[in-house]
Amino acid sequence: MLCADVWVADVCCFSSSGASYDRGVMRMTGPAIAYLINQYPKVSHSFIRREILALERLGFVVHRWASRGWDADCPDPADLAEQRHTRYLLALGPLRLGAALLSALLTRPKAFIGAVGLVWQCSRGSERAWPVHFVYLAQACIALKWARETQVSHVHAHFGTNPAEVAMLLTALGGPPFSFTVHGPEEFDKPQSLHLRRKIQRSAFVVAISSYGRSQLYRWAALADWPKVKVVHCGLDGQFTDRVFLPVTALPRIVCVGRLCEQKGQLLLIQAVHLLSQQGVACELVLAGDGEMRVEIEALIRGCGLINSVRITGWIGGEQVSHELQSARALVLPSFAEGLPVVIMEAMALGRPVISTFVAGIPELVRSGENGWLVPAGDVEALAEAMRACLEAAPDRLDAMGAAGRERVLKRHCADAEASKLAAWFEQSAASADKSATFLAPKQRR
Repeated sequence: MLCADVWVADVCCFSSSGASYDRGVMRMTGPAIAYLINQYPKVSHSFIRREILALERLGFVVHRWASRGWDADCPDPADLAEQRHTRYLLALGPLRLGAALLSALLTRPKAFIGAVGLVWQCSRGSERAWPVHFVYLAQACIALKWARETQVSHVHAHFGTNPAEVAMLLTALGGPPFSFTVHGPEEFDKPQSLHLRRKIQRSAFVVAISSYGRSQLYRWAALADWPKVKVVHCGLDGQFTDRVFLPVTALPRIVCVGRLCEQKGQLLLIQAVHLLSQQGVACELVLAGDGEMRVEIEALIRGCGLINSVRITGWIGGEQVSHELQSARALVLPSFAEGLPVVIMEAMALGRPVISTFVAGIPELVRSGENGWLVPAGDVEALAEAMRACLEAAPDRLDAMGAAGRERVLKRHCADAEASKLAAWFEQSAASADKSATFLAPKQRR
């Protein structure tokens, strides 16, 4: 096993009461691993950055590999720093990708032919044509070269979509073992076209971010593979956990943080604000984010006469997200489909109640009447009623709900504690890997 060996000091986690404690100075070792992601860094992928940094605090050397960067600007300085540490597969261009395919064919023909067969299997029933899957194979060939150069002993992909396929093909070529994290809802919407069962079968292990996510993986995994399915929550770091608790604002302001897209339910949210305005309830809504539905959402805002009541921020970084959450009475997220939104964790860590829906893993964190309100997805009247209850609630009631939410999220979503779970499985995968793995050069093997 090829390891990094470093000293780690003052790693902070949280006790069951939410109080921080110091694990002291300890000597940690961890294998060199690679994270494989479709787009990185990205404003909505801060949870991946936190996970990587937490693993590095545990002594791992983590290489960032991504198919491509994010087309929009990265407003968060932390994302800009990550950009400098990330290698991009598709940036190499078609000639080098083609050369990588040829090199793999010539140097390991048997494994290459097997990988081509896997490409053909993955292309069947897929929404993407077979040439796209050969591009995934080319990326895997490049990643194989990088794995040898960097002595990576395990590859972890985020999302069960194309990153997991690239990682699976990398292993099929003779590369290191792989695992992947499934977030949803995309993987749960089309598990068969994504060949989720095959990816689980070939993986060292697979991660769900909630119990609900685990149940969905159980649906598509063979019973023999159920022990591979682990639960690792997305974690929060000091950017949110170390914030001073601020009392809720007296302003009738609610914020929705997320990509402007169908699954987040912002169109329904605008209708709920319109319903409140017709009832004479003052409500200021902030839509923090951007996305493909912005034009449609803006048109609905104008059509409902809510130009003075609804503000869209565009893409913002972590500090601005914190500011918007702390400037509001609550977070509202009327999602139609989800995994378990990280912004809910962020809002709760900042002491803000959450208004959301009985969807996916959300009820595992939001307790209606305790730290927020849960309503049936798609029910505009129920959504408006929950928002009205929040807007009319006494400040001390909202503060108490916020404190309950903060305690719950700090207990369940410490980045260092969750990363330690991953660390154990990465170590186990590296230890059980064949010492004569063909992705290592002879002088690197033991």
